[in-house]
Amino acid sequence: MFVKRLEEGASALRMGPRDGRAARLAAALKRLDAQPNLIGAMQRARRRLPGDSAYGDPLSTAGPRAPDLLGRQLAALSGERPSAMRELGFGALQLWQGLSEAQGRGYGARDLTIVFTDIVDFSSWALRAGDSAAVELLREVDLVVSSAVSAREGEIVKRLGDGLMAVFEHPQDAVDAGREACLAVAQVEVHGHRPQLRVGAHLGRPRMLGGDYFGVDVNVAARVAAAADGGEVLVSERLVAQLDSRKVTLRERRRFAAKGAPEGLRVYVAEPVSAAG
Repeated sequence: MFVKRLEEGASALRMGPRDGRAARLAAALKRLDAQPNLIGAMQRARRRLPGDSAYGDPLSTAGPRAPDLLGRQLAALSGERPSAMRELGFGALQLWQGLSEAQGRGYGARDLTIVFTDIVDFSSWALRAGDSAAVELLREVDLVVSSAVSAREGEIVKRLGDGLMAVFEHPQDAVDAGREACLAVAQVEVHGHRPQLRVGAHLGRPRMLGGDYFGVDVNVAARVAAAADGGEVLVSERLVAQLDSRKVTLRERRRFAAKGAPEGLRVYVAEPVSAAG
């Protein structure tokens, strides 16, 4: 099929006036680029490559590295339409990412607990409530979440729309801050709406650049947070041995699967002992 489409492109060059050849070739290549069989083959190939097979979405290209910048540009140019060239480009960047991490370039020098938060269904609510209400809610939520992070000696790395990224020296502090933030956000009310916060935490060695962190462990933490339910703190298995069993009970989340997270990664809902008992 691939060879046939190339032959069609070559044939288009030989036919008709010279000023129409380029247009016919472009049309033939566009049809080839949109072939579902070719796109599917490239997507299957990406799943076998090292690195994040979901590379290309906003979570995986949020860093400051050259591949992240290229990934964002490629995503902007290709949009959401299926494209063989899009998959080929992301596959090359994914491979670079995987090889770099295998050589230790995706990791920092010390363990940190990486935490992501966001407000459940914020975007759909904001569309109904309007800009003024949305800004008011974001301010109130940020105030209580920032307070919980600071109280547990966490460091806010950056704010991300309706959430934030923070790092903690101690996993237990990260979980305690997450629980306190969820409870505090549940008390916020704007225009009759009570938001729910979700929190994800992962223990790893992110690399620091300026005031930001990046690397595979940051991506994993973001994926864990995205899988949490409202009012829930979801933690990866790396935190389990570091948590105080007198303070927290862990309930395994079954059927966890997230693009970009390591295959077989186990995650747990972290609950206070009093609430879980």
